[in-house]
Order: sequence, then C-alpha cells, then structure tokens
Amino acid sequence: MATSGWFRSIYRQGAWVKVKKSGTLVLLLISTSLAACSSQLYNALPVGDAAYAVIPPSDKVVTPSEYQIVPGDVISLSVFGEPDLTFEKLPVDDAGFIQVPLAGAVHIATLTPAQASTLIATKLGSRFLRNPDVTLNVIEQTGQIVTVEGQVLKAGAYPVDNETTLLGAIALAQSPTRIAKLDEVIVFRTINNQRMAARFDLGRIRAGRDPDPKILGGDVVVVGFSQAKSIYRDVLQAAPLFNVFTRL
Repeated sequence: MATSGWFRSIYRQGAWVKVKKSGTLVLLLISTSLAACSSQLYNALPVGDAAYAVIPPSDKVVTPSEYQIVPGDVISLSVFGEPDLTFEKLPVDDAGFIQVPLAGAVHIATLTPAQASTLIATKLGSRFLRNPDVTLNVIEQTGQIVTVEGQVLKAGAYPVDNETTLLGAIALAQSPTRIAKLDEVIVFRTINNQRMAARFDLGRIRAGRDPDPKILGGDVVVVGFSQAKSIYRDVLQAAPLFNVFTRL
C-alpha cells in the first residue's frame, strides 16, 4: 500500500494502520476482503447440534470396541483352548503388523479389535484350527496427541487420554488469550479419511449451557480471535512508535 500526502502506513495483523505525520490522528483501514473470507469460513462450519453430530460430547463418543488400532498400540490376544496362541502383550509394529504363530504377520492397523479378531480367526481357521475362538483387546494405546493453535497462551501439541474434552485441551494450552473469540473455537478431525470441522462456543460450554465435546488423538483445536480486540492491541503497540497518545 503506497503512502502519500500527510500519511504514512504500516501493515499489522491484517489491517493497514495509517498514521498522520503530525502524530495527532490514527486511522484503521481494515482489509474487508480478509474479513469476508473469514466470515464465510466460520459461517460454513456446523454449529450447535450439527457441530455435536461431527464432534460428539463425552457421553456419545466412539466406544472402545470401535477404536481403530494404530501402530505402536499394544494388544492382548487369546485363542480359547490354545495357550501357545495366547499373549498378554503383543506390540503393533510401525507398519501395523503383529506376529501371530501359525498365522504369521497379520496387518491389523486401522481395524477395530473385533475386526482384527475375525481376521486372525480366519487365518488360523483356514489351515490350522477348527472354528478358533479369538479375542483381541487393545490394552495400551500409543501416545495420542491434540494440537491446540490460535489464541491460546501456549499453542502446541499435548497428550490426551480417554477423558480429555475441549475445555481440558484448551486448559493444556494454558487457556485463551485476552483477544480470543470464544464463540469461534474450531475442532478439526479426520473421520473415515475425510477432514471434518465444527465450531463451538467456549463461553456456553464453560457456563454449562452446551456439552463439552470429546477430544480425540489427532484432533486440531483452533481458537479464533476478536478482530476488534486485535486492532485495539495493535493501536496500543503502534502508539509509542509514532508518538501517538489516546485517552481511554
């Protein structure tokens, strides 16, 4: 943006800050195109009941039987009446395989425990055992991580467990900043290989008016910001640089 006349300009946080050379006037020219794009993005995201259909609350989360095994998990395996095929701990390797006597290497990553049990039973039953009764359970899940970004005091990646909710994930990032927009908290999640997102109102959740959605490993939480608060902060930061003072 060119400067002319009595003004000089700087670009800060998506806005041109125009400062009169005399130091007596500050004009904020907000980039309307950026604001429009942001509004369209937020307006397109599901909210309310539609948001909870994508990211359900704690009492409606995926049950353990629907958990998909990932590399690094540790499973227990038992075949009824076959002690040599029973293991208290069996690690899933980096490629998603476990080693099962007679069945060999079995790829179980992305399968639920029930699906993995059926697969192993099929492999054992095809050549070695008659109607094997296989039970497989996940006893140790690999480190599950949530990424918290945006207007939080300490953005980063944090470990989560089966009890972590949205409030808990944001608490791990040491709470929202002063310029956070609490009704624009976005949770991204991959569901059936599709990237999904939903918008939540953290203020309503804190007040107990809305359920606290469950956070899973792999989720990304982004806390939005208030444009007005951000501009206010930028003015205060710019004022000493240009000898501009204002009465609050």
